[in-house]
Amino acid sequence: MFVLNDENMRFPIKVWLENEGQLEESCLEQARHLAELPFLHKWVCLMPDTHAGKGMPIGGVIAAKDVVIPNAVGVDIGCGMDFIPTNIRMDEIREIQTGNGTVIQAIVGNIMRSIPLNHEKYKTPQESAVLDRAGQEIEKYEADARLLPLIKDGYFQVGSLGGGNHFIELQEDEEGYLCIMVHSGSRHLGKAICDYFQEKARELNRRWYSEVKEEHRLEFLPVKSEEGQQYIHWMNLAMDYAFENRAHMLDKTCAIVEEVIRKHTGRNVEFGDEINCHHNYAALENHYGANVWVHRKGAVRVREGEMAVIPGAMGSYSYVVEGRGNRESFCTSSHGAGRNYSRKGAMQTFSVEKVIVDLKEQGIVLGKKKKNDVAEECRFAYKDIDQVMAQQTDMVTPVRKLKTVGVVKG
Repeated sequence: MFVLNDENMRFPIKVWLENEGQLEESCLEQARHLAELPFLHKWVCLMPDTHAGKGMPIGGVIAAKDVVIPNAVGVDIGCGMDFIPTNIRMDEIREIQTGNGTVIQAIVGNIMRSIPLNHEKYKTPQESAVLDRAGQEIEKYEADARLLPLIKDGYFQVGSLGGGNHFIELQEDEEGYLCIMVHSGSRHLGKAICDYFQEKARELNRRWYSEVKEEHRLEFLPVKSEEGQQYIHWMNLAMDYAFENRAHMLDKTCAIVEEVIRKHTGRNVEFGDEINCHHNYAALENHYGANVWVHRKGAVRVREGEMAVIPGAMGSYSYVVEGRGNRESFCTSSHGAGRNYSRKGAMQTFSVEKVIVDLKEQGIVLGKKKKNDVAEECRFAYKDIDQVMAQQTDMVTPVRKLKTVGVVKG
């Protein structure tokens, strides 16, 4: 870790990398914009997977006094990971053939038929305790009439994967056991909330002649204002919805795994402890004696003893980790490997054929309806997850290393 701190900066920037040369210029510029904010607490943190985002870097962490910043949470509010291990060894199922290929191929196929991918929705409303509760507490949301239809629409998306870097993976841990990992968020709900309140924050910051520069896209809402309170209500709804969304998909995937494996082996599948964690959100926490709003954009909370999930890239490795409670990072670590190439850059650099061949050579089953954009999320587009992990040994302790054996993408 190194620290950037010069006379032009209001607050220092702590970077969990070896040197400034490992930071892309646009990411560093965004971090400097954060360091200019007058309401920060202590410093800006950049995780080892950091790269440029919208307003604030992905892999960026700030603690703010009495304000929330919509673009410092991002458009996929509550995006995160859900993970569960099983008692099934891959050696028991790897070579078994079903009527739909190997056991892993059969599971991947069933997932694709059961869970809506990319922009797809369910044709009928799904069960959602989170949205039911929102309906019962509708007075918390009525001030933002433009957003109210999202609650009804959300019943058709809960338990759906989405696109981009979201995935459902079947993985093998270092002891040879099959595990399941889901990466998804709040779907359209979170994006609509972020866009709506970013617009409100921009209008209010203009009215207040805020010293926060508009071109930096870091407009804020005081938490004691009506608009700030409304954002917090909607953000928490999106976080709960994202948590539930992942849990629904994990439950469906577990049921599919159980059905296929029992049918072809006679074995009963047992599942271990589930870990469901966010990596895009803001929360009121106490750090260095102050109650502050910690914004984690592409970063996961890892208090001492807290379990979290850090995925790599499709066809690479992922980790389950235990937090070490690093105070300097506001008890935070990276949320993944971090991009080396933009989605457009990856597609221009790596061919569909190269990605498909790479996955086949590793014996990885890919479930994806349209493969023309598969290079966007290939492992070559991301940083080496093991190098990222090596930069954050003061934040987390790895407890389980996982290799992709099957992946479903939008």
